[in-house]
Amino acid sequence: MMRKRIHQVAVLGAGVMGSRIACHLANAGLQVLLLDMVPPALNEKEKQQGLTEKNPAFRNRIVNDALQAAVKSKPSPIFHNSVLQRISTGNFEDDLHRIATCDWIIEAVVEQLPIKQSLFEKVEQYRKPGTYISTNTSGIPIHLLAEGRSPDFRQHFCGTHFFNPPRYLPLLEIIPGPETLPEVMDTLSQLGDRILGKTTVICKDTPAFIANRIGVFSMMLVFRLMEQQGWKIEEIDALTGPLIGHPKSATFRTADVVGIDTMVHVARGLYENCPQDEQRDLFQIPAFLQQMVNTQRLGDKTGEGFYKKIKSADGQSEIRVLRLDTQQYEPRQKFSSPAIEQARNISDLGERLRFLHGLKDRVGEFFRHFTYALLAYVSHRIPEIADELYKVDDAMRAGFGWEMGPFEIWEALGVAQTAEQMEKTGYAPAHWVKEMFQKGYTAFFVREADRVACYDPQQKEYRPVPGSHEIIVLRNYSQQKIWENAGTTLYHVGDGVLNLAIHTKMNTIGSEVIQGIQKAIEIAEANYEGLVIGQESPNFSAGANVALILTLALEQEWDELSMAVQTFQQTSLRIRYAQVPVVVAARGLTLGGGCEFCLHADAVQAHAETYMGLVEVGVGLIPAGGGSKEMTQRASEAYRQGEIDLPKLQERFLTIAMAKVSTSAREAFDLQLLRPGYDHITMNANRLLADAKQRVLEMARSGYVPPSPPCIKVLGREALGLFLTGIYAMQEARYISEHDAKVAQKLAYVMSGGDLSEATEVNESYLLDLEREAFLSLCGEPKTLERLQSVLKQGRPVRN
Repeated sequence: MMRKRIHQVAVLGAGVMGSRIACHLANAGLQVLLLDMVPPALNEKEKQQGLTEKNPAFRNRIVNDALQAAVKSKPSPIFHNSVLQRISTGNFEDDLHRIATCDWIIEAVVEQLPIKQSLFEKVEQYRKPGTYISTNTSGIPIHLLAEGRSPDFRQHFCGTHFFNPPRYLPLLEIIPGPETLPEVMDTLSQLGDRILGKTTVICKDTPAFIANRIGVFSMMLVFRLMEQQGWKIEEIDALTGPLIGHPKSATFRTADVVGIDTMVHVARGLYENCPQDEQRDLFQIPAFLQQMVNTQRLGDKTGEGFYKKIKSADGQSEIRVLRLDTQQYEPRQKFSSPAIEQARNISDLGERLRFLHGLKDRVGEFFRHFTYALLAYVSHRIPEIADELYKVDDAMRAGFGWEMGPFEIWEALGVAQTAEQMEKTGYAPAHWVKEMFQKGYTAFFVREADRVACYDPQQKEYRPVPGSHEIIVLRNYSQQKIWENAGTTLYHVGDGVLNLAIHTKMNTIGSEVIQGIQKAIEIAEANYEGLVIGQESPNFSAGANVALILTLALEQEWDELSMAVQTFQQTSLRIRYAQVPVVVAARGLTLGGGCEFCLHADAVQAHAETYMGLVEVGVGLIPAGGGSKEMTQRASEAYRQGEIDLPKLQERFLTIAMAKVSTSAREAFDLQLLRPGYDHITMNANRLLADAKQRVLEMARSGYVPPSPPCIKVLGREALGLFLTGIYAMQEARYISEHDAKVAQKLAYVMSGGDLSEATEVNESYLLDLEREAFLSLCGEPKTLERLQSVLKQGRPVRN
């Protein structure tokens, strides 16, 4: 099947969703035309400027203001300011004809059927036959939207439901109409996956589609259980957040972010449009929720919802929580128990869920009722909202940020025994589940190394999950473990490529990770094509856990501390000079020591959402795992390419001295932490490990040879004098403290190559020695020790 190439996209409607969809399309490299209405009249500012209603500044005010508001919002919808060059703006009256040049048109105007249909009528005047057209509706039936349109329009029309914010939430639900051509669905699904980085789920044209149907049900279920069992809001959020693999926003904070009115609108629509739903009554709006809508307590958009931020008497911000019985805000109460604390120490989510559901107290009672009702509900939605079980799991992971989908949760608890307990508790699963047991099947999924099969209730057999062979899911390779220790696991992921996964807390780097990297390279060099270092968790590494270094410094065990730093440096060099290609698959937090490993890899395959930086100065240290050396070396390489020496070194010095962290992988190139031509970006996190594996194979098959040790040009006193002068001026102006100045001076000394009288070429060992000496001297500073102790007491990841 030939797929249409999508280069130019028109987004019709520049509201909260439309403007952010346009930004993410531009993030992905597409050219975007963003259109909205002409304002009804000149405002006072425009009158003062002497504008007329014919002036483009007036006519495009709504679209331009909306785009600027989106760009200024936090979190940012764009990877980098340069992507805005791919977005042009206009209005429906003057510029709708420009859609004739577009390959895909996305409608994102207000959720009212007559308004959308009226716009589609105008679109048909200019749209070229064969151009794809979709709606971003979250609930209006797709078949109604296409009524009255031409056959070509209907054949190329579908729903494309992005989740907000489009840059960060990976779900894209694609909903065909009755006449939508298969190639339209195939093209948009592949484009969403590979270009936009989305988990694309093909949905049926049912109310709220998949994710909102299940997600809103789960929230309404929580509301009912809260009232029945007498829970407080903050207690529910403690139970329904990361403890069970859900986002930190849990239930009520999520409702505040989404908007109470939005959630009520979706729930009411489900009640009205799903008369056959056996849990229909659950979608009736509770009195407390309706009261919140009536009093405009709609969440973040009105400044108060289930939670409200206030200023306390001492001027500090304080979060207060709504008491539903009094409708008054009160201080939050910390909720915990020995059992919950015990559960939090269980790292494996499946094991944690089994523990929680086995509790004999009210916590266990809540979880059993919540989970059994949820699992029964999703089983009854097959085949109503989806024929395939995996689509429900994909939608909930990608749309609501659940670590496991409902059917994966069911498997983690044990399919047969959980179904039996559900029956006893009054939550009967759908009949197809019993049929599955009768066939002798006791699992929803069969997972092999590079294949996943899913039980098909209609065919009554396992069928392959499309595309599962194109991604790497490490748990599927459990039979192909090569080696492991307490902090890492080494897998053979096929084609002679190894993958080392880090699984310490926040993937921080300690002795077990150092050992794992060295062992993985040793094994790879002996028998394999190459190595990927990376895992599926949201963060590559928050850096080296320096608790040991703090202990050694406090005890003044300087020889042991020096050896620990030297071992870290040697591991970085081991990555650099391995006899096989080593690729790091970076995503999320990639800080300190994690960033230093990236700097030494043959290549980095970075997910688009990679937040990379050398952040050691924040705790009063400098990068000493080869990071200071490597940034100096990269400046030296720039000199050899004809760049002016001092400015290139100064850029890299400031990157470290100001602890700059990229807000995306694209920005990491600006900070010279990623290198054009070597390092690449993957938009879809699900494909990151597979893309990194492919990079290893490309290098191995082209005859990989490790790099030769470089000669590094350092500038000596020429650079040192400049840096020290700037540091002195910053300290005198009170922009930095005395200790900050001392740290910066040490960094300047290392990156200048020491107090050399002229520019000189040195080797890596020379700079690594300077780096290590500076690090050790700073470890003896009382201010550094204070900062490290403060970070440890606060329980945050210690980064180095």
